[in-house]
Amino acid sequence: MNRLAKIRGCIFDLDGTLIDSMNVWDDIDKKFLGKRGIAVPPDYIDAVSPLGFYETAVYTIRRFGFTDETPEELMEEWREMARYAYAHEVKLKRGAREFLEKLKRNDVKLGIATAAEPELFVSALKNNGVYDLFDTFATIYDVSRGKGYPDIYLAASSAMKLEPSECAVFEDIPLGIKGAKDGGFLTVAVYDPRSSDQTTLRTLSDIYINSFYELM
Repeated sequence: MNRLAKIRGCIFDLDGTLIDSMNVWDDIDKKFLGKRGIAVPPDYIDAVSPLGFYETAVYTIRRFGFTDETPEELMEEWREMARYAYAHEVKLKRGAREFLEKLKRNDVKLGIATAAEPELFVSALKNNGVYDLFDTFATIYDVSRGKGYPDIYLAASSAMKLEPSECAVFEDIPLGIKGAKDGGFLTVAVYDPRSSDQTTLRTLSDIYINSFYELM
């Protein structure tokens, strides 16, 4: 892991990378679609992972033909189910706290780059006692393009006053790794059991880890 030795900033995706939250969204998807008599398609989670709330709602309406519902109505239903879980139940992934604290001790700047809305990710980070470790927070709502592009990672590195070449991006989906690599960042793929394409993650990323303990 010597490639991380000279890194001055680390930018983390949230869901599935830093926090173990994908089961929350699995449950929400099952409850939401189940109420409408639909089983969750195998490719649904991968399709919506790089999208923000609004884009996910638009995609869901279009895919399943929910023409009598608005994106705003879907988003509020999802938010209601997610708020409690993020504030009280969602935990950091194994070794994440120790790794973040190590980086902070070494004066490495820390950023978040997420598709989650602030009301969710702020409460999750505060509930786990790591919110104050971060120097900046970037969301896909701050940029014009999603995680298949470097925009969100560039926004985070710019806020930390660092060049992409000085930063590592941690992600759990191929689109995130691709977008970060296109921006000139060192990329670290983090294993999550709900990310289906681990072979692609290994191939695309500069570093692949099963656990943050591997970086300690």
